[in-house]
Amino acid sequence: MADSPGMRLPRIPTTAWMLPLGVCAAASLHDVRAAAAPTGLQQDLVFSDYGPWSASSELMRRLLSPLAVVQVQETLSRSAERLVEQPLDLSTERFVLYVPPRAPPHGYGLLVFVPPWQEARMPAGWDAVLDHYGMIYVSAARSGNDQDVIGRREPLALLAAYNVLHRYPVDPEHVYVGGFSGGSHIAMRLALAFPDVFRGALLNAGSDALGTGVPPLPPADLFARFQESSRLVYVTGEHDSTRLAMDADSQQSMRRWCVFDLDAEVTRGASHEVASPAALTEALRELLMHSSRDPQRLARCRADIAQTLAAQLQKAQSLVDGGKREDAQQLLREIDRRYGGLAAPKSVELQAALR
Repeated sequence: MADSPGMRLPRIPTTAWMLPLGVCAAASLHDVRAAAAPTGLQQDLVFSDYGPWSASSELMRRLLSPLAVVQVQETLSRSAERLVEQPLDLSTERFVLYVPPRAPPHGYGLLVFVPPWQEARMPAGWDAVLDHYGMIYVSAARSGNDQDVIGRREPLALLAAYNVLHRYPVDPEHVYVGGFSGGSHIAMRLALAFPDVFRGALLNAGSDALGTGVPPLPPADLFARFQESSRLVYVTGEHDSTRLAMDADSQQSMRRWCVFDLDAEVTRGASHEVASPAALTEALRELLMHSSRDPQRLARCRADIAQTLAAQLQKAQSLVDGGKREDAQQLLREIDRRYGGLAAPKSVELQAALR
């Protein structure tokens, strides 16, 4: 299935986050004992627990650029609407869950999978591979390429992770997000914005370059954690030339932005298709093998970015001080697109000065 515009940012603001004043989203928390949770394949599963990761305010903070957040807030302030606490009603959502029969000594791994298709299913033959690695698989229905990104696809993945983690003994160091085609772009966004939840991403035939605005860079503390602790594994068919080129651009940009724990797997004979069981076996093996860190290399790389960013912000400040509003606004948009959360709060302060 080809990538679709559904993997891109929705128009701002998205009404999926809004309700008329006085209307609240329902939420509940249940303490479910992991020992009683079933194993094997479970279809049409309904979850009930809401967590802080999928809260609308948290989705905005992590997944939108600072100036995009300002735009949403300004729109809300001019209307009789507000953000809902949670963008989804879990009672209407369905998931597929596969749990290997035996948990590893230190707990299961977890792969939250974002599909390009609409139904909640697991690719054929993946169960044996998941059994081998002791890896739980969960995926949502109605999370395909034609669905809203921040209003559905991303909170569905986060809610899936939250509910599985509250039901099964999962090793938090082995929680990953993955996807195929358009879903792989979403997986990359989630890994970037939620490095405190996901320790890496399985990018199957879909990726983006950092510093282009899609995805925006998250707040500085989250991006630092992503640089330090996340592992990315790219898995693409050797005949899928378009996505191989995208992977190359993405990997090059990751290194420019000080993200060095990468691996690329090319599946021989494959085109644009979901990973075979053999390809998944290699990908999961690589995903679990973090490379050694070089603190000095990371520090030098970060210093270069900080120096360039500081110079751009100072230039924008000079334009604001000199009354060159249009030039200042154009530069601020470019800074926001390229640096995202790394430029805040200074970029937001300069935007306010232009108001």
